[in-house]
Amino acid sequence: MAPSAVIPQPLDFSKADLKVPRSTFNDHASPDSIGTRRKIICFSDFDGTIFMQDTGHVLFDSHGCGPERREVLDQQIKTGERSFKEVSEEMWGSLNVPFDDGFEVMKTALEIDVDFQKFHRFCIDNDIPFNVISAGLKPILRRVLDQFLGQEDSAHIEIVANDAQINTPGTEWKPVWIHDCDLGHDKALSIQEARAAAKLECEDGTIPLIVFIGDGVSDLPAARQADVLFARRGLRLEEYCIDNKIAYIPFDTFADIQKEVEAIMREDQQKTGGLGLPTRSNPRANIWRRISSRNAIPLYLAATPAREEKMFLWPEAFSEYQPKEQAIPLTA
Repeated sequence: MAPSAVIPQPLDFSKADLKVPRSTFNDHASPDSIGTRRKIICFSDFDGTIFMQDTGHVLFDSHGCGPERREVLDQQIKTGERSFKEVSEEMWGSLNVPFDDGFEVMKTALEIDVDFQKFHRFCIDNDIPFNVISAGLKPILRRVLDQFLGQEDSAHIEIVANDAQINTPGTEWKPVWIHDCDLGHDKALSIQEARAAAKLECEDGTIPLIVFIGDGVSDLPAARQADVLFARRGLRLEEYCIDNKIAYIPFDTFADIQKEVEAIMREDQQKTGGLGLPTRSNPRANIWRRISSRNAIPLYLAATPAREEKMFLWPEAFSEYQPKEQAIPLTA
């Protein structure tokens, strides 16, 4: 007999203001260490978040398949016709440019968030690990950070992304996927692993607070693992959070994020002293993976037409490409 579906109790968000109130502390606060006890770990998407443009798109449009074919391939991912990994391999495989030459176009095409460098310095001053978590290629992301931040500051950023094999002439670009799944990189799993490792490193009685920063729906599997979620204002992730009543903090630049993180740090220190659960913790970060499985999907959710909602709540079943012959049954 198949196990019964586990249906989480619905939460009443009807009267909730999901935007976290803006902080009121002094805008001229010192960038030096605040001195709070709680371990905080930041994860951020790269394309569209730290940088306004997509690094892969810049390369594909200039030295690969071109914008028209790329748009066709993007649509194939959205419709489920082909997996993200399959389409990505075609896009990267279309490149015909040496690595160094390909980077030249990114120097002029990419624009970094105007306040990111200041926020990154804040993280360094306060011993906050800052991690890039991306579906892109690590060598490209590292080279971009080295260029825009300088190698010394770039070295403080851990990049959790796919690797790459690129031959010297630049005729072969091949992703080396970090995970064996149709997405190539399971961002949610990467954050779970980091959370578990951080707990082992923390002092007795402390639990790390996880911050995630993103801009698009593709960030949802990682966002659900965060205690505090920042969504770039006016883009798809914020729109999804509003439509589905998911708590988030909007931001325009990383200066907004710094103000809020400072406020959260002081609030948590005052209320908890850094012990036990953070003041702003996400209980779903630890329960969704336990209760979600292909045999435990409520029928009302499986029948919901919004694939994005399924991807957020039941990532193991819905966040990856599903061939039609392997479709998830709707009955036990």
